[in-house]
Amino acid sequence: MATYKPRTLLPLRVSRKLRADVQSVLVGGESLSDFITNALSRRVESRRMQSAFLARGLASAERSRTSGDYVAAKKVVAVLRGRLQHAT
Repeated sequence: MATYKPRTLLPLRVSRKLRADVQSVLVGGESLSDFITNALSRRVESRRMQSAFLARGLASAERSRTSGDYVAAKKVVAVLRGRLQHAT
């Protein structure tokens, strides 16, 4: 089992209000450090998912351009509008 040694990130300067807001939402034994670590981890994962989503979209667009196999945006919008009308 690998051991890791925690590292410190840059000191973070925040307004008194932001610090008070964060402290007001901490739950059961959660520290400010725990909160910030969790927020950073979630944001990193969000950025990774966003990058992967973009890469898939760009790759799909390139495949469509290369193959010529795509559906015009106007047709897609028309189909979606029809589905929306049937759903309501």
